[in-house]
Amino acid sequence: MKTVLAIFLLILAGVMAGKSQPDGRGGMAIRMADDVHSYANPQQAKVTHVDLDWTVLFDQKIIKGSATLSFQRPPDQVNAPLILDTRELTIEKVETSVNGTVFKPTTFQMGAVDKFLGAPLTIQLPPNAKKVRVFYSTSPNASGLQWLSPEQTAGKKQPFMFSQAQAIHARSFIPLQDSPQIRITYSARVRTPKGLLAVMSAAGNSQTSARNGDYRFSMTHPIPPYLIAIAVGDLKFQSLGKRTGVYTEPSMLAKSAYELADTEKMVEATEKIYGPYRWGRYDLLVLPPSFPFGGMENPMLTFATPTILAGDRSLVSLVAHELAHSWSGNLVTNATWRDFWLNEGFTTYIERRIIEAVYGTNRREMEAMLGKQGLLEELAGTPESDQILHINLDGRDPDDGATGIPYEKGALFLRYLEEKFGRAKFDVFLKNYFNSHAFQSITTETFVDYLDQNLLQKYPNIVSLDEVNEWTEKPGLPKTAPSPKSDAFEKVAAQAKNFMDGKALSIQRMQKDWSTQEWLHFLKSMPENLGAAKMAELDKMFNFTNSGNSEIAFQWLMMSIKNNYKAADARLENFLISIGRRKFVRPLYTELAKTPEGMKRAQEIYAKARPGYHPITQSSIDAVLKK
Repeated sequence: MKTVLAIFLLILAGVMAGKSQPDGRGGMAIRMADDVHSYANPQQAKVTHVDLDWTVLFDQKIIKGSATLSFQRPPDQVNAPLILDTRELTIEKVETSVNGTVFKPTTFQMGAVDKFLGAPLTIQLPPNAKKVRVFYSTSPNASGLQWLSPEQTAGKKQPFMFSQAQAIHARSFIPLQDSPQIRITYSARVRTPKGLLAVMSAAGNSQTSARNGDYRFSMTHPIPPYLIAIAVGDLKFQSLGKRTGVYTEPSMLAKSAYELADTEKMVEATEKIYGPYRWGRYDLLVLPPSFPFGGMENPMLTFATPTILAGDRSLVSLVAHELAHSWSGNLVTNATWRDFWLNEGFTTYIERRIIEAVYGTNRREMEAMLGKQGLLEELAGTPESDQILHINLDGRDPDDGATGIPYEKGALFLRYLEEKFGRAKFDVFLKNYFNSHAFQSITTETFVDYLDQNLLQKYPNIVSLDEVNEWTEKPGLPKTAPSPKSDAFEKVAAQAKNFMDGKALSIQRMQKDWSTQEWLHFLKSMPENLGAAKMAELDKMFNFTNSGNSEIAFQWLMMSIKNNYKAADARLENFLISIGRRKFVRPLYTELAKTPEGMKRAQEIYAKARPGYHPITQSSIDAVLKK
């Protein structure tokens, strides 16, 4: 009979050789991936739980406190150190403990700083150590935190702070193994100024107005570090359903609750297709407009941009997207950032299934068509190496991989599989996929293995591994890529043609009946070189320059830059200063920067806007406007 050590070494050897082991559920065990974006040494010492004890100091723009990490080491690594990821953290002292009660000082060393990865923190451990406690403080410039003055909030009276940890920004406010394949549970005690409410991606968020400045949280499901999230501000809560609700600043609460009213319906619709929602509550936090993304799928508490508050629920596909992450991304996670499409391609596909279930097939097809249009535009301007789903990000910032390609190309790949195998079979496959890999992080290779065993071989001669490889490992779109179709868009395109031909438009019907998606298609159907005169004609008809819908405004402003439509200049400047969502601001600055005059204007606007942007957005625009 083999010893425990021998068995462990055999398994470890298989993992390190890239060989999958049977998992007993019809799939394969998880490969231990080589994560080029982490200094961590999980094969030697792997963190399993983090206890946070924080004080949020607005006057200094820092979090100060400690992180107590529980970890495991295999029998042959009892003398191995613990290596953590950090970025601009001030480490005060480090202690270790055998029993979790008595802690003793230990030695540690900070390594050299890398511009993308930060610096490794190497901690020496006694052979029988089980916990490490790190006392530290963050930098006022932490890449994963944004500190807003009262003037930068909706209420104008209280400051606000929020985190954004994806992809590798958790290390800027927690010393930990910042890799998506390291799944951990966590608890937190958070002290804030009285009168402010702290919320986190965990159980413990208060639905009352009690704000005593001392809050406790617990996440009992193992999650990747990038899903640890916190926000502190003047927040109130309103229920949306039996397990859903919204937090935001008081002046935005009624508008947010109206816009997000269908959230509970979305949860129920997703459960019917993909199985139970496993996280307890699903709440949303509508943040100030400087939030750099549309949404962030922090478990139990999605962070969302206020740019989705269009007043007609036309932009709530973002809610469907972040909710879908509760299955694809949070439940089953990409093991490394080159596998990012496993999170976002799956989620974009499921988002549209949710939209179909709640709002109908036509809405789904319109959004899918817009998605493919945007993908084709992006592919045309993207190097072939970055058109690959299983992208190589060695030596690069993982944020470089956060383009629209993993989202839309990944979604088209899954739609292709759905169309080839039939929806009924593909739904069963996906539901089993989530069940068999629940609370695990996997690589593209692991997914392809599972796909081959549980779909391709089960229903042979429909899709080959070579065809799968073309989707995951080759640039561009395969010729077999699905083509979403919408009858409504055909009518929209006809109106766009009428306009270009000088024919009358059905203006009143368009204004009364058209959805955001139809207006976007109308604008996208215009020639790229429309000309300022035609732009002025459209603006007189429909007042696009002053649109309160962020998606329509963005599309119109892009057209305004391309066509030198000066009447939109003031709105463009206001838009760039008041909104920090990268999806909008980066393309606008990029388009401006294509001409010397535009570059000068972009730099002038950016000088005013930059102080209000999140560090992630600042980094992106710095790169666009570098001299």
